[in-house]
Amino acid sequence: MLEISLPYLAEETIEEFIKSFLTDRKAVIGISGGIDSALVTLLTSRSIENYRIIAVHIPDSENNPQDEKDARNLCEKLDIELRVVKLDPFIEEFKKIYNERKVLGNIKARMRMLILYSIANNENGLVVGSSNKTELLTGYFTKYGDGAADLYPIGDLYKTQVRLLAKKMDLPQEFIDKVPTAGLWKGQTDEEELGIKYELLDRILYGIEQFMDDISISNAIGVNADTVKLVRGMVEKTKHKRVLVYIPKLGIRTVGLDFRE
Repeated sequence: MLEISLPYLAEETIEEFIKSFLTDRKAVIGISGGIDSALVTLLTSRSIENYRIIAVHIPDSENNPQDEKDARNLCEKLDIELRVVKLDPFIEEFKKIYNERKVLGNIKARMRMLILYSIANNENGLVVGSSNKTELLTGYFTKYGDGAADLYPIGDLYKTQVRLLAKKMDLPQEFIDKVPTAGLWKGQTDEEELGIKYELLDRILYGIEQFMDDISISNAIGVNADTVKLVRGMVEKTKHKRVLVYIPKLGIRTVGLDFRE
């Protein structure tokens, strides 16, 4: 009935994945105070030495101050470095040009990316992203913003599975209970923007992943077929976000298409 469980050896597989990428590099993690980045921070701390982890919290004046407190508490508990970089000075000039909140929200996300990559460039690091499979499939991220990273440790876990793994690993409850938000403007929440609850969204996406048609998914989970069609549309129209860049096929193996690393 399209019930989603935690994949076998998920924790161990992710930790080995992180180790394989960060053999001699630092991990630079943007820690927002939400469950995804908190879980990635925890997984990374169990994969490499803590002195090689730099957690960076990048708030602006519209963010909830509790997020910084939660991020700080987690980093202190894990004994890893936390840096706080205030975002407001970086976006003040853009506010003079744009007053549409989604435009400014995307600018914030891309500014955060610039800050993370500048730290990584300066300190021989790789940016460890916290996008999950639900966000990647629906395009719920800013291209070259929070979608920019060198590796996605939880990129093959749906949001539902992220919560299951967080509970299994005893991530502090305040992260698990927190309402998901990208923190792009005051009062913004993921589910309100997506227009659907994560639990239902993930089950529909899971059906799409298994090559089920809309009617089969609708019958399996008891949801209107129009809702399934809406979610499938999200996946289709945001596919450009899941490719490095589109390139016309000319050679034997093409970067981003069939030249796989």
